Amino acid sequence: MKLAIATNNKHKLQEIKAILDGKFESMLSLGDLGLDIEIEETGATLEENALIKAREIVRLTGMPALADDTGLMVDALDGAPGVYSARYAGEAHDDKANRQLLLKNLQNASSRSAHFGTAIAVCYPDGKYLVSHGRVDGRIIDEERGENGFGYDSIFFSDELGKTFGEATAEEKNAISHRGRALRAMVALLNSQID
Repeated sequence: MKLAIATNNKHKLQEIKAILDGKFESMLSLGDLGLDIEIEETGATLEENALIKAREIVRLTGMPALADDTGLMVDALDGAPGVYSARYAGEAHDDKANRQLLLKNLQNASSRSAHFGTAIAVCYPDGKYLVSHGRVDGRIIDEERGENGFGYDSIFFSDELGKTFGEATAEEKNAISHRGRALRAMVALLNSQID
C-alpha cells in the first residue's frame, strides 16, 4: 500500500520514513505527488489539524495519507505557541523569528519548562482513520545551541538527552522525540490492524 505524507519538509520526511520503513510499499511527499498546496490549519488542537491535513490529501489523491501537527507548549506562556508554533512570529513561517519572539516573551519568566507534542493522523479513502500522540519534556534555554534539527530545536533543552535537540544527532532525537514517539505509537496501531 502506498502512503501520501502531507509535507514537503525534508526533516519531517526523513524522520517519518526512518520510523515507518517497511510499513508501506512506498511513502510519497506532496512534491512526489505533484501537489503544491498549503492546507489551512484551522483546528483548535494538534489532532484536529493533523486530521484536517490528512483528510484533504486523501480527497486530492484517493490514497491513504499521513499528516502530523506539532506544537511547542511553554508553561509560562499558558501553552503558547501551541498550535501556532510554525507561525508564532507571523505567517512568514520563519524559524529564526519564531525563536527570537519566544525568547523575548520568556525574558522575565521564572519557569522555562516546556514540552513538544505531536499528533499523527493516518486517514484512508473509506473514511477510517488512526490517531497517535507523542510528547517530550524539557525547557527553553536562553541561547541557541547546535546546528542540527529545525524549528525550535536549538533552544529546546531535552532533559532526557542532557542537550538541546539542535546539539543531538538525528538518531538521538528520533529515539526520544515527540514525533518519534507518535510515529512508534502509530506503528503499533498499524500492526494491531494487521493482527
